[in-house]
Amino acid sequence: MLFGCCGAALFFSRGARVLGLSLGHCGEPFVYDCTAETREADAGDSDEIVAFAFSPSGTYLAVSADNKQLILFRTRPWQCLSVRYAVRRSTSLAITAGEDQILLADKSGDVYSFSIQDPQSPGQLQLGHLSMLLAVVVSPEDRFVITADRDEKIRVSLLEQPYTIEAFCLGHREFVSELCIPPNYPQLLLSGSGDGTIRLWEYQSGMELDCFKMSEIQASGCQKARCAVVRIVHCKQGDNFAVLCDDFLGKDNLSIKKEKLMIGYSCRQSKELSCTTEHIPEHPDQQKMEEAIHANWEELRGSATANSYSSLYKMTVDNVAQYQLKKELRVHQRQNKRTMETGQMDGHSKRARM
Repeated sequence: MLFGCCGAALFFSRGARVLGLSLGHCGEPFVYDCTAETREADAGDSDEIVAFAFSPSGTYLAVSADNKQLILFRTRPWQCLSVRYAVRRSTSLAITAGEDQILLADKSGDVYSFSIQDPQSPGQLQLGHLSMLLAVVVSPEDRFVITADRDEKIRVSLLEQPYTIEAFCLGHREFVSELCIPPNYPQLLLSGSGDGTIRLWEYQSGMELDCFKMSEIQASGCQKARCAVVRIVHCKQGDNFAVLCDDFLGKDNLSIKKEKLMIGYSCRQSKELSCTTEHIPEHPDQQKMEEAIHANWEELRGSATANSYSSLYKMTVDNVAQYQLKKELRVHQRQNKRTMETGQMDGHSKRARM
């Protein structure tokens, strides 16, 4: 299940179904079934929603399905504006601050731009990576587009000239799965990775400012081998961030950390990430959100799915032991061959003397 909130708009997805709600509105929820527009050629593909993005004002919502659909909604009131198709399956979406473009990152490493003003126009190729893209964000002033891939790279490019690369943010040891720009600090970037770290960057220069290890806040006795950061969401109270992680032990269940990551006003000078176990203050609309969820629970029941990131990790192979075994075998074979040759030579010399 995917869940998002922006302003008064709430979004849930259960498989191929999209549920839209408005806080404070007592009418029926907006329900959309993504299987209704599935092309015949893609009938065998999954219809599950895999990514979504709200526009900064919350007016638009873009969702992408595993069957390559890109669906654009208006949230005031809820309405489906267009259904378009991407070239390949998408992994991440972003909407520009001007709310005129949808940026779609796909599994082949390309980013396509889809117009919001012309909701029927096809996508235009903007940039590409050599490996699978996992996250894309746009800077608040629509100057930079930042992309992250499976090969630990974070690339900063100009939005209007995507072929111009401003910087690379390098430091992660595994795939980079999530990107987030703090609204109060538009020059900073938070990144989450499969290496279990959250890093803070000045992305325009590519400088790493701080690194926080999620293992430092694991519960005592936890023996998780890997911890991938799945999502980083900014909270309106202060400069707090909620972090969602993927637990690979057990049955790959998603677990929400009770702690919070904080970029405080003091961090503007020190540029450090700090963690505290204090509870995040409740949002004024939290009760309305809970009421909306309970009122539509039948639509959401059983919608939680395990989205494992285990397939994105590098394959590590230890060839040393195998190499040593083969080497010993070759040495043993050579010794046996020499022994046999020596025996044959002694036999020939004895017969010659006789």
